[in-house]
Amino acid sequence: MARVHLDLPEQFLYSHTINVRMTDLNTGKHVGNDQMISLLSEARYRFFCDIDYDLFDTDKQTIVVTDLVATYKAESFAQDDLKFEVGLMDFNKYGADLIFRVTKQPSGQQVVLAKQGFVFFDHDKHSVVPVPDAFREKFAQIP
Repeated sequence: MARVHLDLPEQFLYSHTINVRMTDLNTGKHVGNDQMISLLSEARYRFFCDIDYDLFDTDKQTIVVTDLVATYKAESFAQDDLKFEVGLMDFNKYGADLIFRVTKQPSGQQVVLAKQGFVFFDHDKHSVVPVPDAFREKFAQIP
């Protein structure tokens, strides 16, 4: 089976580090797929907070994740410090792709490369809406 190849952005816009908890582990004693997806979601949330875009503000459109791709490079274990870097790519009329690079610290060993496609969504109208101008303007340098 062919491996998925993810292109990385020219620069990552945000990063933070999370220490792996024992409760993040599966029966194989490493971070499982389900928990890594939760950690990626936390990174997405923190990125949006960092750019001052409240995903829970009912006066704005929120986002909906439309797809997810994750390529695992190494295992991670309890007490590992994982650095989550977040970038944006491939804007379209309704959304863009968030790109994640997860590495162990301080070694820099890659653990996961991932992409989450997202669209903006109006929950009152229950429909996809164009990217808000204020959001797009924050990233005018990104094609």
